[in-house]
Amino acid sequence: MKKTVFTGVATAIVTPLTKDGIDYEQFARLIDWQIAEGVDAIVAVGTTGEGSTLDDREHKEAIRFCVDHVAGRVPVIAGTGSNDVAYAIELTRYACEVGADAMLLVTPYYNKATQNGLVATFTAIADSSDKPCILYNVPSRTGCNLLPATVARLADHPNIVGIKEASGNISQIAELAAAVGDKLDIYSGNDDQIVPMLALGAKGVISVLSNIMPRATHDMCQHFFDGRIAEARRLQLELLPLINALFCEVNPIPVKAAVHAMGYGENYLRLPLTPMEPAHEETLLALMREQKLI
Repeated sequence: MKKTVFTGVATAIVTPLTKDGIDYEQFARLIDWQIAEGVDAIVAVGTTGEGSTLDDREHKEAIRFCVDHVAGRVPVIAGTGSNDVAYAIELTRYACEVGADAMLLVTPYYNKATQNGLVATFTAIADSSDKPCILYNVPSRTGCNLLPATVARLADHPNIVGIKEASGNISQIAELAAAVGDKLDIYSGNDDQIVPMLALGAKGVISVLSNIMPRATHDMCQHFFDGRIAEARRLQLELLPLINALFCEVNPIPVKAAVHAMGYGENYLRLPLTPMEPAHEETLLALMREQKLI
């Protein structure tokens, strides 16, 4: 059996930005708070970290900074996927060199791919890595669905150890779990499906919610692992309105507003992302007040 990168919650952490670039002081504060609140891993410069609008220098610096600042306290998973496979390989090799513990590899977006193309793509990237790789299936953003039979083929690669499943299709995820067995760890990629996916054997969640509620997200997983299923379900359902508010506009627009309200950096986004609509932000902040986050 392959080594598990993490069990529980990995925060898909935001990248605090200003008009001048990455705000490393706020990034460090947010990382420290996440770890103090009990997260089990941190994902740097993924979707939530706005990896798609960071330039090459910023993307690499953000990975290096996160690895150096975490300093081994929890695993750091670097977002190194791309629609340009050569660039994904370059980023993956860089992340390995600077000490990232694992890679998160999104399916090629816009280009899409056939299922055979996905096998060839992920095999090429995983071959370039000397660290474990976690696949990332999010067809709503990429237009490309990584099917269970394809994942089962990839599960035989020694460096491919897990998948972040954000298709939202529980039936597909059940088929995936049946297809890969214990050859691959499955993680929820949707905060509204943490407990359902744990019930299907997932090892945890790569979470947006945990940017603002790391302890509760960790506890939701831990309750389930410890057999307190009713308590895990209670948390999942209690937090559903807040989760929905965090995804009422495209991620990471709402969570960027949320962490700003909590004092972690500016509410600054790069185009094509724009600030949250006022009515949506009012709803989000009201729910955060109910949870005593602000």
